[in-house]
Amino acid sequence: MNQKLKEKILESLSAVLPITGIVLLLSILLVPVDLGTMVMFIVGAVMLVIGMGFFQLGAEMSMTPLGEGIGVQISKTRHIPLIFLIGFSMGAIITISEPDLQVLAEQVPSIPNLTLILTVAVGVGMFLAVAILRILFQINLSTILIGLYLVLIGVSFFVSRDFLAVAFDSGGVTTGPMTVPFIMAMGVGLASVRGDRNASSDSFGLVALSSVGPILAVLILGMFFSPSGAAYSAAGVAHVSTTRDVVKEFLFSMPPYVREVLISLVPVAGVFILFQLLTHRYPRRQVKRVTVGFAYTYIGLVLFLCGVNVGFAPVGSLLGNRIASESWRWLLVPIGMLIGYYIVKAEPAIQVLNRQVEGVTNGSVSAKSMNLSMSLGVSASVGLAMIRVLTGLPIHWIVIPGYVIALIMSRFVPKMFVGIAFDSGGVASGPMTTTFLLPLSIGACEAVGGNLMTDAFGVVALVALTPLIAIQLMGVWYQYKLNLAGTSVAQDTEVLDVMDDIIEFEEGSEDGGRA
Repeated sequence: MNQKLKEKILESLSAVLPITGIVLLLSILLVPVDLGTMVMFIVGAVMLVIGMGFFQLGAEMSMTPLGEGIGVQISKTRHIPLIFLIGFSMGAIITISEPDLQVLAEQVPSIPNLTLILTVAVGVGMFLAVAILRILFQINLSTILIGLYLVLIGVSFFVSRDFLAVAFDSGGVTTGPMTVPFIMAMGVGLASVRGDRNASSDSFGLVALSSVGPILAVLILGMFFSPSGAAYSAAGVAHVSTTRDVVKEFLFSMPPYVREVLISLVPVAGVFILFQLLTHRYPRRQVKRVTVGFAYTYIGLVLFLCGVNVGFAPVGSLLGNRIASESWRWLLVPIGMLIGYYIVKAEPAIQVLNRQVEGVTNGSVSAKSMNLSMSLGVSASVGLAMIRVLTGLPIHWIVIPGYVIALIMSRFVPKMFVGIAFDSGGVASGPMTTTFLLPLSIGACEAVGGNLMTDAFGVVALVALTPLIAIQLMGVWYQYKLNLAGTSVAQDTEVLDVMDDIIEFEEGSEDGGRA
């Protein structure tokens, strides 16, 4: 097996294994699950692991070089309409291929899948173009984020409550494993051409602004779109009695995903071909590597979506429904917090982010401390999401104070931490959040008779909110340690000056005595 592919599959295994273990324990201790259902879940989990492995390696081989190359080319032109058109087109095309968005669209009952996907794609495209222009014109990220989030909060008061949670969720799912490598690489490409001292910190923030677009787009959709057929039919786990039944169930369910993924990836591949014909940027060996990357991405995405929708997510919904149906339904809160703690701890993209912060701060903020703060923060977020499911607490009561705190902090932390924090919101709400926590919330909401659109959705949004505060707190700590080190240096300098004065005085006294 390809060594790199093996590493990616092991990373995916570390992300899926804790959740699988928790589900097995719950099925033994609290919620008995029949053997056929558990086999479907385990097979779905295996497909999820292999699919994520192929997909992440494929995206790294194809999306990253394409994004960086386009970023470099954009930096060489000052034709604003062309820059905007390229940014919009790439943002929309990449978003349509995002697996997390497709999983979310499949679970939203009141909006047709294609309508939601296209709306979100337009939002990402518009704001990716804005983010590119921000880097080129060196506009302060904190200022533009404060303005945009104030607009979001204002618009949210004029939209039906049925759209609020889905809108905020869409901001988290769009910045997933397909979109993030491309957008981050584009930021690196844009910054590499500038070469000034602020270039590295300005390369952050593309993902942050791209996350705002879909929220605003879905909110606007909610002002004009009249949902029809909003009844939700939960995807049940197929009844199987033999291993042949299991294999047949997954094989017969795969063709639609084979077709959907092909339709999603063809435009991205077309962009690469057109870009290569126009620029001749990549040598023949790199072209072959990118082509193999697209093949890996295709295989991974098909396995991922089939495993999620047929075997993995339905069990999450089943567990949520059964736990919330019991008299001890409040156990859902600590169970959700436990799952949240391990989801973010095992998310490969989070580990990359933590190492990135450790490198940027020269070890002053360690990956271990980042890991702990993120795990505790996301755990609290999932706990709040489960409380919302059980009580119907409006999402405004949590999201607005959270964003206000994050935006105020952005004025007082180092510039680089602002970009990293707002970029990381989408990273934290990775595939595991959409594929397990959201179905868990939906199942629990059905059991307590809550409003699916207002109470179940929102868990992705809350998970995406946590890093905005957690990482900026790390930024405050980093600044404090820098100031402390500066004070210590100043004190050491003063001591050395006093010692020099004493030495000079003693030398002068000795010279006077000899005279």
